[in-house]
Order: sequence, then structure tokens, then C-alpha cells
Amino acid sequence: MTTLPTPMSPAAGELAPVWSAPTPKKPVSTGFVFGVNAICVLGFVFLLVIGYVVLAVGPVASLICGILALVPLTVVLLVVRLIDRWEPEPRPALWFAFLWGAAASVALALLVDAGVQILVYVASDGQAVPDDTFGAVIQAPLVEESAKGLGVLLIFLVLRRTFDGPVDGLVYAATVAGGFAFVENILYFGSSLVEGGGVSLGITFALRGIMGPFAHVMFTACTGIALGFAARRRGFWRTTGLFLLGLFCAMLLHALWNGTTVVAEGIEGFLFAYAVIQVPLFALAIVGVVLLRRAEARLTRARLTEYQAVGWYVPAEVDMLSTGSGRRSAIAWARRQPVPKTREMRAFIHDSTTLAFTRQRLLTGRDRVGATRQEAELLRAVAGDRAALLG
Repeated sequence: MTTLPTPMSPAAGELAPVWSAPTPKKPVSTGFVFGVNAICVLGFVFLLVIGYVVLAVGPVASLICGILALVPLTVVLLVVRLIDRWEPEPRPALWFAFLWGAAASVALALLVDAGVQILVYVASDGQAVPDDTFGAVIQAPLVEESAKGLGVLLIFLVLRRTFDGPVDGLVYAATVAGGFAFVENILYFGSSLVEGGGVSLGITFALRGIMGPFAHVMFTACTGIALGFAARRRGFWRTTGLFLLGLFCAMLLHALWNGTTVVAEGIEGFLFAYAVIQVPLFALAIVGVVLLRRAEARLTRARLTEYQAVGWYVPAEVDMLSTGSGRRSAIAWARRQPVPKTREMRAFIHDSTTLAFTRQRLLTGRDRVGATRQEAELLRAVAGDRAALLG
């Protein structure tokens, strides 16, 4: 159990209790440098991938299908934003996640697919083509989930301060999957338009864009949630085991879904497979998200109660910060002030929530040095937020 810093005066007393610890000069964050460089590189790879798409289906089809692919992408990102509201992740980290899915994951999948086709062509002296069933049920789950999971793992390893638990893992995994599905949908939509015209495009859009926008999200979420649980535990082998377990579940779900669509005969067969597999999986995913969000609220209350015990918060603040209804009431109160203080209240909520999860990192012993420094910064920020609200 780490020792909590004690404020010079109780939170209920002076407006801005200040912890008198020294403020070390911070070097440029390794994670920040990594993020900027990685986003630039991934942006370049994304342009190359888009160039491949344009060459594959044509510029007109790419434009039309790119616009259509924005529909399921928007739905996915809105849901991710809703899930991420309790403890929002940094925008640069989310950009990295999206670009990894839309650029690196797609590029890796395309390269492996090209390699498999070349090997089959050479081995058969040009007489055979890769089996579609093998590609859908074996190759795609193995390659695509590995490529997407690698991006989530990189965030876990490099941007440790932004990866605090299962919900964070879910958010990053869903963002990676959303980027991957966006580019994949353009290719599928474009192929349908070129080969079958508008009717074929409409059917493909209905199946992938309306009925199955969360398919890739649910697959890769297994990897992200597993790494989220690993974030609250120490040990290389434990982390490795949880990552591999999550990756295996992602591949299994992906293979199960692709296998049912391959075996299903006609639209009736697809709808049956959709009803018995996709719908129950989606329902389970909703229940899982609700349970994970409740766990986050309980963790927030538990950690902030510890700060309350030494005077950094009063009980009413902990109650407000630990429930969605309390936060909404606080925002409404701030908005009704003679000089609205909505921004200050949002900052107080954000900094306090981040403080709770930073405290959790300290308790688990993960990134102890960085978490200790961040705790000091956040305590000063919380004191300033409170002063701005009550001043």
C-alpha cells in the first residue's frame, strides 16, 4: 500500500489545498515522441493503402464506396466515444489506434495475402488458385487479428499511462478494428459495385455496413479487454498469457463468423447464421460493456475514497464523481452559474478520474515512478480545478 500525500489543509476548508512537493523538470515524454513519429509514419502508410484501393477498384468506385464506408465507421466511433466517456483516452493515442487499423493492419493483411497467392501459384505451376474457404476461415482470422492485436499491444507497451484497464483496452481495440473495417469495406463495396453494379453494392452495404458494423470490433475487443486486465497486474508471463488468450479468442470468433457465412447457403442461410451467432454475440458485448463501466465507477469511488480519508476530497465530491448521474448533475449546476463554469467542472471530473486510475497503477506497482509523478501533477490540477469552480 503506497502512502497518500496529505494536503496542507482539508479539501473542505481552503479553496485550493496545495501539496508542497517539489516539481521536477520533466523531460520530453518518450511516449509523446513515439506517438508523433508513429502517427506520421502510419499516415504515410495509409496514403499508400488508399492508393492501392484506388488502383484495385478505380477512382470513381473508391470515392463512392469511401463515402458509404463512412456510415458504419461513424456508428462505430460514436459508440466508442460513448463507452470512453468515463475516462477519455488521449486523442493522439486514438489517432494512432485508428491509423494502425486502417494502414498497418490492412497493409500486413494484403502483404500476407499476396504472399500466399504467390506461393500457391508457384507450387502449382500456375494451375491453382488459393482456396476461398481457407482464406476466410483460417488465413483471415490468423493474419488480421494478429495485425490488429499488435497495434493494441504497442499502445499497451509504449503508452502505459493511457492504458489503465479493460475499458481502455476495449476502446483502443474497437478503434483499431474500426479503422481496419473502414478500408476493408471500401474494397468489398468497390468490388461489388464493379462486378455486380448498384444492386450488388446495396446488398453488400446492407450486410456489412448495416447488419455487421461491429463484427471486427467484437473480434479485436477480446484482445483489448485481455490486455486491459493485464494492465492491472504485474508480471511478464501473466501479461503474455492474457494477451495470447485474448488473441486466441479474437481469432476463434473471427473464424466462427467467417465460417458460418461461407457455409450458409443463400440469403436465408446468412440470416440464420446472423441470428444465431452475431446477434447473441452483440447482446453479450453490450452486457459486457455495461459491467465493465460499472467496474470503472466502483474503482473510481474506491480510490477517491482513499484521498477523501486524508483530506483531498469531501464525501459529497466522491459521491458526485463516482456516478454518471452525479456527474451530469454537477455539469448542470456549473452551467447554471451566473458565469457558467462548465469547462472548469469538466476539468475537475476529468482530473479526478485520471487521479483515481493513476492511484490504481500505484497500488498494482505498474509504472510506479511515472505514476508517482503523475499523481503529484494531478493533485495540483485538482486543487486548481476546485479553486476555479468556487472562486
